[in-house]
Amino acid sequence: MIQPPEKLQALIDRAHDLPPVRVAVACAAQLVVLETVRDATLLGLVAPRLVGDPDAILSLGRDLDWQIDPDWIIPATTDSEAASLAVTMVRRGEVEVLMKGNLHTDALMRAILDSETGLRLAYHRCSHIFLLDVPSHDRLIGITDAAINITPDLVAKGEICQNAIDLFHKLGVHAPRVAVLSAVETVTDAIPSTLDAAALTLMARRGQITGAHVDGPLAFDNAVSVGAAREKGILSEVAGVADILLVPDLVSGNILAKALEYLGGAVAAGVALGLSAPVVLTSRADPAVARLASLAVAAVMLDRSKPQNPEIPKAEASLAAAPQPEHACCAPQSTLALAEVAE
Repeated sequence: MIQPPEKLQALIDRAHDLPPVRVAVACAAQLVVLETVRDATLLGLVAPRLVGDPDAILSLGRDLDWQIDPDWIIPATTDSEAASLAVTMVRRGEVEVLMKGNLHTDALMRAILDSETGLRLAYHRCSHIFLLDVPSHDRLIGITDAAINITPDLVAKGEICQNAIDLFHKLGVHAPRVAVLSAVETVTDAIPSTLDAAALTLMARRGQITGAHVDGPLAFDNAVSVGAAREKGILSEVAGVADILLVPDLVSGNILAKALEYLGGAVAAGVALGLSAPVVLTSRADPAVARLASLAVAAVMLDRSKPQNPEIPKAEASLAAAPQPEHACCAPQSTLALAEVAE
């Protein structure tokens, strides 16, 4: 087993102290996927259910010198069938976590975001966060949303921000610092992301976003470097010490996350938020250590103090990305909100 980097290892250690989580792996027949599940099982992090081709799963298990219990395997012949079965297992309460295996992210997200049979929750937005362990940085950095919401508007950004804050609370960061990124610190209508950043900052001060210090617009350097923020005379609770980077759109966030991974030596855990269960979304090219860290994050996300309810309320996508159209990410609540105001 490759040793995870220090900051992600701390999350794995925390998950190790919890009861094993029941996880369904959609299309489990891939060597690196089964290697991850094997390591997580041996560490006591998970109780696996492997969805896919039984013969291929058992053969790969033998290659890994891992004796896979046949009772763990749920047969499926296609990507869409595997995704559907895994989602159904979550809905029935048979598992607590869903993990992407060797299938296209779009196929899994289609099953997850189905309005009738998926995992969406009413009045919640589905979003994604990368948790990056950058060797040169003193803390985990969350980047959101770099994988699912393509061009979020102000309301969507507020929901994405709250999802990330809620996750950091579960990770033990009681008042995370959120930097709303743009190219400059000056609010100008020439750069629309600065307007959104300023509005999100005000929303946090007025209680529309809760549980965090939110500030923006901030350029990337001033969000993560105390020296850069000091040099530019930026006075902020967030500047230089951000825990969460809220990016303007999927493209900029995805480029940032991949630059940190490939040029900065970062290891990234990735999970989808705002659903009825944690979903581990990784790329088929991700190393086992990134997948293991993602499983640990999912385990820590679970609130074991509440009874598991198998019925899911019906709801009105290297680093993996699963870009989704706006209507797929969130139930259409704006009309409801306007109706409430009218009343």
